[in-house]
Amino acid sequence: MAGEVVAGADALVVDEKDHVATALKDIAAGDTVHYRSKDQLVTVVALDPIPFGHKIALVDMEEGTHVKKYGEVIGRATIAIERGRHVHVHNVEGIRGRGDQSQEA
Repeated sequence: MAGEVVAGADALVVDEKDHVATALKDIAAGDTVHYRSKDQLVTVVALDPIPFGHKIALVDMEEGTHVKKYGEVIGRATIAIERGRHVHVHNVEGIRGRGDQSQEA
């Protein structure tokens, strides 16, 4: 089931289309992060520290990529983001509710 918290998981993916997972604990750079994707437990190595509740990239994203979480676009990558990087306001800008961006979401 999408969004199910599984024992041993370090991050939560809500929808299989998501580009990011949410950290269920503080994660140190270099840690192997476990998350569930469909019926498999998958890993990604954290390239940055990821605070509890923040996002980790599950895929490489080019600058301009519409970042998905919860199966929905939550913003746009302002720089290229590597798999395993911390995803937050330093590399993603919100585009919802912005009149200048309304045609792109």
